[in-house]
Amino acid sequence: DFMISLGGDGTILRLVHTYPDVKAPIIAINLGSLGFIADIPITEIYPSLQQILEGEYRVQERLMMAGGTVEEKIRCFAVNEMVVHRAKNPCLVDLAIHVDGQYLNTFSADGIIISTPSGSTAYSLAAGGPILDPELRAVVITPISPHTISNRPIVLMPKEEIQIQYISDNDPVEVAFDGYSRFMISTGEVFHIGISNRTFRLVHLKRHDYFSTLRTKLGWTGKLKA
Repeated sequence: DFMISLGGDGTILRLVHTYPDVKAPIIAINLGSLGFIADIPITEIYPSLQQILEGEYRVQERLMMAGGTVEEKIRCFAVNEMVVHRAKNPCLVDLAIHVDGQYLNTFSADGIIISTPSGSTAYSLAAGGPILDPELRAVVITPISPHTISNRPIVLMPKEEIQIQYISDNDPVEVAFDGYSRFMISTGEVFHIGISNRTFRLVHLKRHDYFSTLRTKLGWTGKLKA
């Protein structure tokens, strides 16, 4: 069995969040403008479906994240990213980060993005983060407009979890998962996130070329020279 998504990358996010327990691989037909995840153009829908029916495809497992409050009052998952944002605060906020129990840094920024490899070409990329190969078991922490210019994005492979503590004595900050699950945390509260046991599965044609997708979607114009 397959699920067919007609839309853009956002449609896939809605699909996974609406049917989180469905394990069927997704055939992603791109009707949107970018389509890093939904990479089968609508103009190629019929020949592509024919190739899939003939078995000319592979299924790619994509990493997801899961997180919640320490008390587990809130539990959410993300396909692309988890964002902590200053919300109504008119100034920067301080977020202390621990990785697998070890202190990493305190970011003074508008917020932070923790993204999956799939999400590395979304909000994190716009905030200056790196692009990750979609099959890596890693995440990116990208600060949003940090006060200190040396606070750069970092790629991590957490064995357990990343803990974020909001330590500013200001108004609550907003936590959002893929822009769907949203809630506020107050000063002193700790939130944790890690790699989930859950994945989502994408169907790629055997001729699929991820680097070609990057070149096309990002407008890279470098030429191969002998």
